[in-house]
Amino acid sequence: MTFVPSTNLERARTYYDDVVGLTFVELTPFACVFASGDVMLRVTKVDELRAQPFTVLGWEVADIAAEVARLQERGVEFLVFEGFGQDADGVWTAPGGAKIAWFHDPDGNTLSLTQF
Repeated sequence: MTFVPSTNLERARTYYDDVVGLTFVELTPFACVFASGDVMLRVTKVDELRAQPFTVLGWEVADIAAEVARLQERGVEFLVFEGFGQDADGVWTAPGGAKIAWFHDPDGNTLSLTQF
């Protein structure tokens, strides 16, 4: 199980379901729950949120180019960090060969995709 905070559960439901494509499980006054493969994601209701300057949640993907394209079609803008040398879609190739792309959810949480 993993957690990510949100100040608006209805907005989070729409984003993680319709944009990211996770499987919606339930909405309670305290959390919006999704299935992501074998992992449960609980988007937890918070009154205030200060987004962190690092990745708080990420997914391993088999084809990062396809996933980036799919999310871009749904309006996701990928982050570009100065000096990283990312490609035109915001994908960075790490020294070990992993390919990583970062994006924000509506609360400003930094999310990532990684292809090993």
